Amino acid sequence: MQSPVDATDKLIARAGSDNDFRQRLLANPRETIETELGVTLNADQEIHVHEESCTATHVVLPPLDRFSAAERQEARTGAQSLEFLRKTLHDPAPPARDVAPETARLHRVRAAPGVLAGEARESIRRGIAFLETTIDERGAWHCIRFNIANPAIPRHYERPPFVSALCALVLESCDEGRARSICSATRQYLVNSMEYPGLWRYYRHLPADLDSTSLCSLAISGHPWIALGRNVPQMLANRDADGLFQTWLLAEDEPDVAPDFRIEADPVVNANVIACLGHHPATREARRWLEDQVVEGRLENASKWYPDTITAYYAIGRAMVRAAPALEGLRPVLIERILSLCDDEGGCGNVLQTSQAVTALHTLGALEGIDVTRQVERFIGEQRDDGSWPEYLAFGDQSLRWGVIGQIGHGSESVTSAFCIEALGHMISILEGR
Repeated sequence: MQSPVDATDKLIARAGSDNDFRQRLLANPRETIETELGVTLNADQEIHVHEESCTATHVVLPPLDRFSAAERQEARTGAQSLEFLRKTLHDPAPPARDVAPETARLHRVRAAPGVLAGEARESIRRGIAFLETTIDERGAWHCIRFNIANPAIPRHYERPPFVSALCALVLESCDEGRARSICSATRQYLVNSMEYPGLWRYYRHLPADLDSTSLCSLAISGHPWIALGRNVPQMLANRDADGLFQTWLLAEDEPDVAPDFRIEADPVVNANVIACLGHHPATREARRWLEDQVVEGRLENASKWYPDTITAYYAIGRAMVRAAPALEGLRPVLIERILSLCDDEGGCGNVLQTSQAVTALHTLGALEGIDVTRQVERFIGEQRDDGSWPEYLAFGDQSLRWGVIGQIGHGSESVTSAFCIEALGHMISILEGR
């Protein structure tokens, strides 16, 4: 796929030098763009290409803001408004369930690989059935916002586009038809929540951010705004003096709640931006910085928004695949670092952390380095009767700069379950010798 950074420029340049291409672009824009850029554009999107002349000038108006002026003003003061926050934080969430499985399946006689692979597939189906009960009618995934330091502080459901994009990207490798249906509905939700020219924000009272924008763009890469790089100028403009991507996209009229806790260079955010923009000179400094972070062992506690190093390795592995050949030189180092975090059986902490380690090793071609059979047994054993896996901290503010109030965490059984389904799918391929 052509990098979105220069996709439109490439089309215009070729149309200026290749008249046959120009005529095909005017006559059949969808097919011509798909062939030239190696993308599949959303079927429900109209594509129009116009040709200006000295006697015909075209002015293209952007769509109206999806929020009214009053709604924008309300959002700008939303952080101080309990009434507004209630629109972001939905019904109070129940207390976290015990992480222990409801049915004891942990101590089991090892089954033959083929039998275990069948059990793993059934585990995936049960997990998908659980997810179908948690995703709303719009295709939005939910997450739970909670306080890490004080469990007595009320927990609330939230449905930011970021969580839906994160989980859709995780689930898209699953070959079950019901998983594909979930991802399709989620992609439509992301399209409906997109702001021109392809930006997303976590909460309405926060500015747009590059983490949400990158993951959402990856999830709906077939939308013309994304495929043609409409949001790329804003992303590239959000680099610091060292060429590293900053988290918040701060326009002049955005609320002032972000600068006070702005992170200048988060490794996971930069990895996600690289995955979105691809192997391109515009990401060179960020790639070099990430490489240095990994090689010099500086990733521990380096992310403000993500809880542990394995999450960063997972994101870097995804960027390595989606922006190939970017970061390819890190492959042996990443394999060594991830395996060093695993125990003798391949576990890497809780089941969410282990699922990210499994997928990262699969991405790097090194999944045989762990005891896959034992981990499949563990994943099946920790799955609850309703098909879910336990809630764990998936992301949140790791800086802890404001005492108890600032220690916000996010996670849910749905998020954990999506990662477990992804990891089980990769481990099945090992069991089946593929």
